[in-house]
Amino acid sequence: MTSYLSPYVVLATVALAGVGFVAAAYGVNRLLAPRRPTPEKLLTYESGVDPVGEGWAHTHVRYYVYAFLYVVFAVDAVYVFPWATVFASPGFGTTTLVEMFVFLGLLATGIVYALRRGVLTWQ
Repeated sequence: MTSYLSPYVVLATVALAGVGFVAAAYGVNRLLAPRRPTPEKLLTYESGVDPVGEGWAHTHVRYYVYAFLYVVFAVDAVYVFPWATVFASPGFGTTTLVEMFVFLGLLATGIVYALRRGVLTWQ
């Protein structure tokens, strides 16, 4: 039974040591860091410019949609490049080809949906 649990004991020891190091670093920081709050330090920092107006700003939803479409294309690239390297390996041809067409079909469905909704038109 001891040999069965020994890897878990090692894992628990390493995890506890990691948590201990992080806790010690935060504790030392709390003890040694100077704290002199001034109105200048408590002011909101916006890229070196003094904040003007309210903190609430309206953002159009289309920008989020563009970010989402970028993520879709990035994920597409992440899966297509490794597929292209495995496709040439013996024994993977037909299976990977079918799987990739299913994957690209799902992506194409999403892009066609975005086109029909008018998301990809710039206004």
